[in-house]
Amino acid sequence: MAKRDYYEVLGVDRNASPEEIKRAYRRLARKYHPDVNQGDRNAEEKFKEVKEAFDVLSDATRREQYDRFGHAAEESFGPGGFGQGGFGSFGFEDIFDTFFGGGPRGRRPAGPQRGNDLRYDLEITLKDAAFGLETTISIDRVEECETCHGSGAKAGTAPERCAHCGGSGQQQTVRNTAFGRFVSVKTCDVCGGDGTIVRERCPVCRGNGRLHRERKIEVKIPPGVDTGNRLRVSGEGEAGIRGGPPGDLYVFIHVRPHELFRREGDDLFIEAPVSFVQAILGAEIEVPTLEGNVKLKIPEGTQPGASFRLRGKGIPHLRGYGRGDQHVRINVKIPQKISGKQRELLREYARLAGEEAGTPDKGIFEKVKDALGGK
Repeated sequence: MAKRDYYEVLGVDRNASPEEIKRAYRRLARKYHPDVNQGDRNAEEKFKEVKEAFDVLSDATRREQYDRFGHAAEESFGPGGFGQGGFGSFGFEDIFDTFFGGGPRGRRPAGPQRGNDLRYDLEITLKDAAFGLETTISIDRVEECETCHGSGAKAGTAPERCAHCGGSGQQQTVRNTAFGRFVSVKTCDVCGGDGTIVRERCPVCRGNGRLHRERKIEVKIPPGVDTGNRLRVSGEGEAGIRGGPPGDLYVFIHVRPHELFRREGDDLFIEAPVSFVQAILGAEIEVPTLEGNVKLKIPEGTQPGASFRLRGKGIPHLRGYGRGDQHVRINVKIPQKISGKQRELLREYARLAGEEAGTPDKGIFEKVKDALGGK
């Protein structure tokens, strides 16, 4: 009878990741294992078929060859064949297994494993960045099953130590080759590296020991943060495996642009519009800050583009005391339309100042002439 496609055997897509292939194998191996289905020849055959598919698809080189040539590629990996693996059925990975304790695929330890870290991107306002914020965020994460406490076993039962690997999660294979006797170590095919087998699964988590949950977590954003800063919330990542500690949650900060203020480090910059009369005569104007409006005195004869400093009105220093400053740049507004009376008064001003309205300043031309040597 023709062999079934290995991807079909494991029930995964042809683009499945190594982790997806491993999970599919573990699920089917537990389902059809001879110890669970004693006397069931059909289950035994299915177990062999699943194991054969996993052996090929979990090996990057053999999987690549299988994807190209199908089952015909496996003939080169049989006893006495050379193929891409080299030296009969003893491949290059086995040399790594023997001398370095694991091939390129590595071995998963059977002991506790730390949970994965999580990332959350939080967008805040400039004012929140300046003065800090306490907020609640919602995250979806993997948590330990409260029913089985992460064991994956039904209430009243417990996982059993795997008899095939003795609870180590690893299997040793002795091979005699032309180079001598070698011992290779790999993940146990039966327990998938757990070191235990669950006979009766927890009905809540279906034997996984962990579940996806949405959780609300309170986070405190300190004053002075900026885009790119991150906050670590210890222990709020995903649950660990086999009693391992949970991972951490990292909150990445994104500060929204402000319609008035521009931030550079801990300093703020803003433009303040004033009339040409205020710039000439001086005035006291109101300038917005992050804490409300303050009064700023503009001296007589203030030029367009002049800058004034409001000390301590910027962003608090994230790591230390004090605050940055706020810089106010003066933007002199010239009216586009004036009344007849205003035009008359301006002409009178020009006459008193020795200027003729509508003509260039002669003093400027005299300076240019002098700079060119009187030509």
